[in-house]
Amino acid sequence: MWKILFLIHVGLAGIWATDYELLLEDPDIFTPCTEAPPGTIFIRDAINFDQLKVEQEADTIHISGNATTTWDLQPNDRIAAKFALFHHQRGNWEPTVFTMATKDFCPMMYDKDQYWFKYWTSFITNREDVEQHCIKKLGTTLIHEPFDLRLMLKNIRGATLSGRYKTVISFEAFDERNVPRPHGVCFEIRGEAEKIKK
Repeated sequence: MWKILFLIHVGLAGIWATDYELLLEDPDIFTPCTEAPPGTIFIRDAINFDQLKVEQEADTIHISGNATTTWDLQPNDRIAAKFALFHHQRGNWEPTVFTMATKDFCPMMYDKDQYWFKYWTSFITNREDVEQHCIKKLGTTLIHEPFDLRLMLKNIRGATLSGRYKTVISFEAFDERNVPRPHGVCFEIRGEAEKIKK
């Protein structure tokens, strides 16, 4: 009996799962973090996007070209990365359960199970160079094949997502003694959550 109830629950949960996408507020996509630690720099201070073409059309972002790192770290530095989703309620940004973090981003850049691989690094064509230097070495060029991006959360179960949301993405560098470098990187992507009709 319990097995049957469990199978019914799993089946219904699959049916009730919903996909959402974030419709961007700002055509520039990235905005500075509103609550960044002192000394934190904006993504455009860590990576030069002058040669990267980004065009927004309805719910799709078209990306092509190159980006070049200007964040100058040491080869043995470790970069921790974090992604967190916040919901705007009653004038405040409240955290949600959607968070992803890694203590060592560089070895994970090309991990096929990670969101940044699916949405970003899988489209960087000079993989060998990027894997060697990550985003630590000044002047490393990230060469992108043209790709389309939709900011989506898939198979969400539970409460319905609606209203304004922001994604806060941060990178923090640590030296060989595990001491934080003075300038971490932080940026936000803001938009309106919309249910995708299937």
